Amino acid sequence: LVVDEEHRFGVNHKEKIRSFKNNVDVLTLTATPIPRTLQHSLIGLKNLTTIKTPPISRKPITTFVKYFDWVLVFSYIQKEISRKGQVYFLYNDIKSIPFVVKKIQKRFKNKVVVGASGKMDSKELEETILAFFDGFIDVLVCTTIIESGLDITNANTIIINNAQNFGLAQLYQIRGRVGRGKRQASCLLLVPP
Repeated sequence: LVVDEEHRFGVNHKEKIRSFKNNVDVLTLTATPIPRTLQHSLIGLKNLTTIKTPPISRKPITTFVKYFDWVLVFSYIQKEISRKGQVYFLYNDIKSIPFVVKKIQKRFKNKVVVGASGKMDSKELEETILAFFDGFIDVLVCTTIIESGLDITNANTIIINNAQNFGLAQLYQIRGRVGRGKRQASCLLLVPP
């Protein structure tokens, strides 16, 4: 049994899955260390293997914490767009996403800016994510729906609004959406003044 993104499953979930069949070998994968799993490995109940090196071509993601400022947001978007890359703008307020999309679209008139959230119709959401994946969207204004599972090598800037509202493990996971290729990636964590 392979459990990917272990941090998404609680103890009861994992035990229930294991109860479906006896003598099952379990491999759990996570980029976010889970305290209970670490403890089990330290006392010998589980084996632990760590991958300590990234792929050879991968560069560390430069991460900055700044006060929210539209001029700063626009400069990060401009920098990424000028090198023909794509941007995630994580704005975790579904009601305000259309406003943010319009504001960015007004500044970058020749670029495609689209919003995405889990409240969208599943077919529309799938089409939006696939369009971003295929490079037809320059800036994706989205919720935490992008937290895991996306591997888009051309998206190398992520701007996370109200970063103080997320846990450290969640920020680490979200930040991992960028820097998946050879290009230098950046993460801008925005907090209120």
